[in-house]
Amino acid sequence: MTTIEIPSLDTIHDSAKKFIEQIGDRTVFAFNGSMGAGKTTFIKAICDVFGVQESVNSPTFSIVNEYETEDGEIIYHFDCYRINKIQEALDLGAEEYLYSGNLCFIEWAENIAPLLPDSLVNVNIKETENGKRVVRICP
Repeated sequence: MTTIEIPSLDTIHDSAKKFIEQIGDRTVFAFNGSMGAGKTTFIKAICDVFGVQESVNSPTFSIVNEYETEDGEIIYHFDCYRINKIQEALDLGAEEYLYSGNLCFIEWAENIAPLLPDSLVNVNIKETENGKRVVRICP
């Protein structure tokens, strides 16, 4: 397990760079944490470091957003909060995204658990009492 601290929003891009250093050849990441823990904010910072030019925001209603890095690589960002049945994820082609070989960052991944690959990496984000965030990467 790897732990990364996010002391403040001013340092979130440094923390995102540390996260990227840990990715290796892994592609599917479940970002876990309570509502407001900073999942979307951290994913946005990671995308910023990758040079994504599009606006990165939570795909709450679209379920999945697609971003392109400055190197032309694709990142898929899921927000599965509103998925109630696996069939909904299947209908939007979730398996094609998850097994594409592209980076997939998933919020509320537990809602599509049966579709997730064995290689899934859990990224647990927790806010501490002093407002810092602690990110734990569990392969």
